[in-house]
Parts: sequence; C-alpha cells; structure tokens
Amino acid sequence: MRAAIATMVSVVLVACSGEASARATPTPSPVSGTPSAPASATPSAPATAFADGCGSTSVVKGGIPSWLEEAGGHNNPTSLRYVVAHPPLVAGFLFSDPLRAGHAENPANKILWVVRTPRDGSQLIIDGHPLGAALPRVHEARPADSSPGEIYPDGIDVPTAGCWQFDLSWATSHAQVELNYVAS
Repeated sequence: MRAAIATMVSVVLVACSGEASARATPTPSPVSGTPSAPASATPSAPATAFADGCGSTSVVKGGIPSWLEEAGGHNNPTSLRYVVAHPPLVAGFLFSDPLRAGHAENPANKILWVVRTPRDGSQLIIDGHPLGAALPRVHEARPADSSPGEIYPDGIDVPTAGCWQFDLSWATSHAQVELNYVAS
C-alpha cells in the first residue's frame, strides 16, 4: 500500500514539475496552420463599447481579437476605435472619428478595413444605404494593394447623416456593418 502511495506521489510531483517548466518557457503552437500571435498581440484589457454605434454594430476600443491581430499583420492601430462586422469576418478601424456625412464638406472619412479571410487579390466591394431605407446608395471598390496583412484602406463618404448599412464582399466572403455618420 505504501509503495503504491509513494508511486502516485512521485507521478504527481513529476507531472507538476513538468507543468511548471512548461509555463516558464511557453512555446507558441500554430492553430490551423497559422502561426501564433506574439505575446504583445494578446489583448491587455477587454474592449470598451461606446454608445455611438448603430444598428447591430458596436463601436469599441481596446481588446483587439486575436483573429484581427493576425489578419492585420500585427500592425493594427491600437489607439483607435473600431467596429466588427457580422459575421465577424471584417473590422474597420476609424481614423476619422466621428464619421461625417457630406461629400463637399468632409471628403476624408478614413477607415482601415481588415478582413479575416484571405483577399486572394480580390477587390473589397462596398455597397451602402441608410439603415431601413433603399436610397440613397453608395458604391465603392477598393483594390487589394495594401499591406501588411489582409487590409483595405478606405475613405467611404455618404451624402446624409444617420446610421448607414454597408455590405462588404471580397474573394468568397461577405459581411455587413452599420456605421453612424454625423452632420458636417
């Protein structure tokens, strides 16, 4: 009986010491063939949601999801607010914050779109209209010519203030996001 207990205690001690050394020197392991993000890519704080989102899209800051870090080539702007589309296949970092309506007054609403699935050289097609209305409509196509990561710099402008729904498509993926534009 004592021999059995001594053996079990030895096994537990060996297992515990193995865990401690594994924690002391972690080795990143790829997931689905994708290399792990560096430790700095792990969100240090949860995302904070803001009240100025619209439709089913929240505007958030901080806590960048790991898929977004990977897709952005570990080069995403960390100080900007962003939105995540539904399904979560694309996010947009808001360089212009708040977004402003009106082409003549403010033609520079900069958004950096980061797509989760490979671009495969495809353009990002953006079709938008006010949420709950068919008109007016905006349409843009952005080339897949920027890097690092799966990114599309954009500057989509809309003619009227309010909540706008955008349908985004690239390669074989499609997502939707709603963005709030204020009057200029």
